[in-house]
Amino acid sequence: MPVPPASAGRWFLRGARGVVSVPTAILLAAMVGFAGLARESGISMELAAVMTALIWALPSQVVLVGAIAAGASMGATILAITLCSVRLLPMVVALLPTLRGENTPRWQLYGLSTFVAVTAWVVAMAELPKLPREARVPWFAGFALALVVLNTLMTIIAYALIGGLPDMLAAALFFLTPLYFTCSLWGAARANLERFAFVAGFALLPAMHALDPTLDLVFAGIIGGTATWGFDRLRRRRGGL
Repeated sequence: MPVPPASAGRWFLRGARGVVSVPTAILLAAMVGFAGLARESGISMELAAVMTALIWALPSQVVLVGAIAAGASMGATILAITLCSVRLLPMVVALLPTLRGENTPRWQLYGLSTFVAVTAWVVAMAELPKLPREARVPWFAGFALALVVLNTLMTIIAYALIGGLPDMLAAALFFLTPLYFTCSLWGAARANLERFAFVAGFALLPAMHALDPTLDLVFAGIIGGTATWGFDRLRRRRGGL
């Protein structure tokens, strides 16, 4: 049944309070690195803030800054950002069944799916199963919106306060988010088969990167996961003979 307005408001605020966490702190550190990159690339503070608020995916933001700095055409820039964002599609597909309730309007799911990125996805997949179905949409809305606002403010503050970060420090800050994502996925795996798929994907990554650096993660994940699934099906079938 639908959540009463007062109850939905409480769940929204509870989700907003959920940004006080280690994943958010890691993402904030990465945004400091982005702000330094944007400033060094000649991007204005206003544009950097808009990138964080609207694009809302750090790798895509970095790709856009690089394209602007390189003077790339509009078409090439859009294509590069689109390819970079393809990796988020499996996250959306995995999250929506967990997020929606029995009577959740589709427009709410469409709207909230635009906030799916690494940090929001990892936290949501860990926390949403603990909540009643009717509370999940307002909780995630509060968490996602608070996360966007907080990181947009961090981009502005960091841009205004820092002069320029050394290249190695900026790269280290960027690396925090994928490192956290990797560790979280491994820790959240509930079966050895999931960890096997994880290792298979990593093993394929160098070859996929040589094949296509823009889609290496997508190819490695699809091939590694499919191979693991096929191996498990074959093992089960032989075990049933």
